[in-house]
Amino acid sequence: MIRKLLFATAFSLTSLAAHAQTLRVGVIGQDPGNLDPHRATTSQDKGTAAWAFDGLLRFPPGSADPAAIEPDLAERVERSADALSLTFTLRPGVRFSDGSPLTAEVAAASLRRAMDRTRSSFAADYRAVAAIEVTGPLTLVVRLREPVPGLLGLFANYHGGMIVNEAGLGTGPFRIGETTPGRVRMPANDNHWRGRPALREIDVRFIPSDQTRELAYQSGELDLISGRREQRWVERMRALPNTTVHVFGPGEFRTLLINAASPPLDDVRVRRAVQHALDVNAIARFVGTDVATPWAAPVPPGYLGAVTDMARPAFDQARARALLAEAGHPGGITLRAVVSSISAQLPIMEVIQAQLRRANIRLEMDVVEHATYHQRIRENLSQLTFYGAARFPVADAWLSQFYHSSAAPGRPAMSLNFAHCSAADAEIDAARTETDPARQMALWAEAQRKITEAACSVPLFDLRQVWVTRNNVELGYELTGALNLAPAITHATRLR
Repeated sequence: MIRKLLFATAFSLTSLAAHAQTLRVGVIGQDPGNLDPHRATTSQDKGTAAWAFDGLLRFPPGSADPAAIEPDLAERVERSADALSLTFTLRPGVRFSDGSPLTAEVAAASLRRAMDRTRSSFAADYRAVAAIEVTGPLTLVVRLREPVPGLLGLFANYHGGMIVNEAGLGTGPFRIGETTPGRVRMPANDNHWRGRPALREIDVRFIPSDQTRELAYQSGELDLISGRREQRWVERMRALPNTTVHVFGPGEFRTLLINAASPPLDDVRVRRAVQHALDVNAIARFVGTDVATPWAAPVPPGYLGAVTDMARPAFDQARARALLAEAGHPGGITLRAVVSSISAQLPIMEVIQAQLRRANIRLEMDVVEHATYHQRIRENLSQLTFYGAARFPVADAWLSQFYHSSAAPGRPAMSLNFAHCSAADAEIDAARTETDPARQMALWAEAQRKITEAACSVPLFDLRQVWVTRNNVELGYELTGALNLAPAITHATRLR
């Protein structure tokens, strides 16, 4: 009997120890998506893939600041005087999770893979790369056709910068293990060059229902969950014992784009009336002050080149009505908008609709499901387009996609310029190849000033990321940002 009791006790302690080494994560989403980091484009797969792969460079854990990028798999990087080449020297002794070594040949092959449209969703980011040359066992040189804003970010632990070997594996602290519908197990990579991970496994469950994730967390089934980006939810979770709510960037920046190609919005006075009609601070308060940060500049907060002291056109509905009358519309105007039915958009557009009405701007909303919304706005069917997105945090990435005339609907390089804005083309183009950082920043600032004066949009707010951890989770760093939209789980992360 004593032997049986001792055995049962030992078994119980072993089971508890094994459980204590497993971080249980609940992520929004139906399934893992694509865990190939060169194909991972959604929140649930980007965050998960990031725990298994490293870049030549990295954003330090807890940071999304492009100015803080530091060496990772490369022990150093040297930039040429003309900014047209980068030389990477790799760390010796680094191995992938299958035990194979990291060499310059393998790293170069991974970067070429990232540049290949058939194998990468981020190939366009590398269009300025002319060649990748291996000059030694641990040395490679990247040559460019022209300078690239935010160049180091292309080789950091984000999107195409993740280094993948021929077997599709990474050098990160964990590896992609058993994948079943709605679940991924990620065992520790004990070959990790920074050291043996403290955690033995990450058990990731994909749970689309916010309520189900929350209940699983409260019942003790999960240690870390993605949360709802709503003020009331954040406050409710903060009231729970032994719980920390993390609100961090980069956010998904919300903008109302004003279609200057569609009368009467082809008159700048009418577009300015829309700007004056909206109380953006009230809109942000409606979403929640902790999760929604109002922002006046066209480029989102935290991006290199964003103007931090941009003056927003004053909220003045009397001024809006006067501008409409001056433009020949004393009785007001009627505009149309294609609006998604999702909860992250429709309620906000209803607030915008109510504010516009008080300025004699009647907004007819065509409410459709989300996929149809994306289709119709790209067919130029919306005069006011509410759009939310996150991009690599450098001004060029945002300005080129949202405000350069080449990105307007109907153009060969169409992207997200639903405003048909062309006010700052010259500055955007010049900044893209400017090698003097101060001059480049000045060009980006001038571009944002011109976009605001041309009333191409109403920048609204930055909707930040929300994650919840149990207090026994030690991330190992201060979480202020995560470009992959999920907290970094490193070799130092552990459960107390």
